Amino acid sequence: MKTIGIIGGMSWESTALYYEAINQGVAEELGGLHSAKIVMVSVDFHEVEALQTAGDWAAAGDLLADAGKRLKAAGAHFIIIATNTMHIVADIVQTKSGLPLLHIADATAEEIKRHGFTTVGLLGTAFTMEKDFYKGRLEQEFDLKVLTPDALGRTLIHDVIYNELCLGNILDTSRSDYLAVIKELETLGAEAVILGCTEIGMLIKQDHTNLPLLDTTAIHAAAAVNYALKS
Repeated sequence: MKTIGIIGGMSWESTALYYEAINQGVAEELGGLHSAKIVMVSVDFHEVEALQTAGDWAAAGDLLADAGKRLKAAGAHFIIIATNTMHIVADIVQTKSGLPLLHIADATAEEIKRHGFTTVGLLGTAFTMEKDFYKGRLEQEFDLKVLTPDALGRTLIHDVIYNELCLGNILDTSRSDYLAVIKELETLGAEAVILGCTEIGMLIKQDHTNLPLLDTTAIHAAAAVNYALKS
């Protein structure tokens, strides 16, 4: 079994979900008392969010790359970044750490392809929905059509993530707002919706909507288990 290196803390609530899902996945695959081999560096999300807001992605990349180097020194065989947004610096982390990085968008795209979807909606932070590092990767490398909410919808989705979900606050009113945005994406032709922020799965579950949901936290964690266990 390979040792999984996790860069977490963005937010710690979703990192806890990763830890649980990865260990459950290993237990299901191997049985008995097996659990995952994991080393983790959990960063202070306050520092990361300040760099995001300032648009200082170079400094954010250096911060996460330092975490990646520490994971390598601790014995990790590969890295996962336990957040969608900070994959904007994934290449920097992989290059400077010297370890393979399992990209969350790639794992999600493979799941989309497995289901046969060609047009998907994308929810996430404003950075994830508006910048090219995520949507562009899905469209250019996996030939998918990716729909995002309108400007008001993007603001709503982003604000709930930072002001509520990252603080562990789950509000029914916000769930209703999210479901309205999901319905609009379905009207525009989305065959499924990517929960492209690792906290959104805390708020929206599959039983809340008939439209298929792609929870990136669960998908990424499962991909990490598969990678760790393959020879």
